[in-house]
Amino acid sequence: MTTTVFLAVLVAAFLHASWNAMMKLRIEPLLAMALINGGAGVFGLGLLSYTGFPISASWPYLAASTALHLGYGLSLATAYKHADMGVVYPIARGSAPLMTLAGSVLFTGDRLAPGVVVGIAVLAGGIGLLALQRRASVDRRGVGYALLTAVTISLYTLSDGLGARAAGDPHAYVAAMFILDGLSCVLAVAALRGRQGLAIMGTALGPGLAGGAMGFGAYWIAVWAMTQAPIALVAALRETSVLFATGIAVVVLREKLSARRVAAAVLIVTGLVIIRAA
Repeated sequence: MTTTVFLAVLVAAFLHASWNAMMKLRIEPLLAMALINGGAGVFGLGLLSYTGFPISASWPYLAASTALHLGYGLSLATAYKHADMGVVYPIARGSAPLMTLAGSVLFTGDRLAPGVVVGIAVLAGGIGLLALQRRASVDRRGVGYALLTAVTISLYTLSDGLGARAAGDPHAYVAAMFILDGLSCVLAVAALRGRQGLAIMGTALGPGLAGGAMGFGAYWIAVWAMTQAPIALVAALRETSVLFATGIAVVVLREKLSARRVAAAVLIVTGLVIIRAA
């Protein structure tokens, strides 16, 4: 992985944490997710006008990705209904890299140096440490949905990484993927919440578009990076977003900063150093 790709993925991590934080503000998480995904779809339309549709070899991946992203959105929104960002985000994002690593070994043919595997494991351990809370303060439903979210993250990451490679043009793939994702998410919310839900979404169009822009930029960078470097490595680096999410949770959402969070941050940074040195 080149330094350019490495730094780009860290920027994507910051953007990803930022739009996740917006799901805890103003409106119900499910509606916020649909609004942000719909906003990202608008930006996808703009990009598609320049790139055109990806080639047909990538269409099966696009279909799978649309279903997986919808499942991700629904499970994440439900998790945020039952638990704080400081609980949900680390569990969802911390479990995913190890799942993606296993899937990558089985399905992508990517080869990783032993040091990279160790670095990913250390990084994931730091993320997992962030998720440890006293049982009395954690809603089990929130934890369960966060773990389900991790499964969908791993699956759509592999699907999109392989799809972007098959498309030959990761930018065209991303544009089509966001359009399909945004449309399916808005339609799902319309079916679940009806006109009232859509009306509530209309009251937060500004933040929704801002979140959509951040989500679009974050995943656009990640998908492009997966055509330049091993999918599992990009997926692991992207999960450093938990560092940014922790800062947002403490500073903006006023969640408690604990010694455990500090120790976890040290582990995550150590994992990054090992990965870059490998």
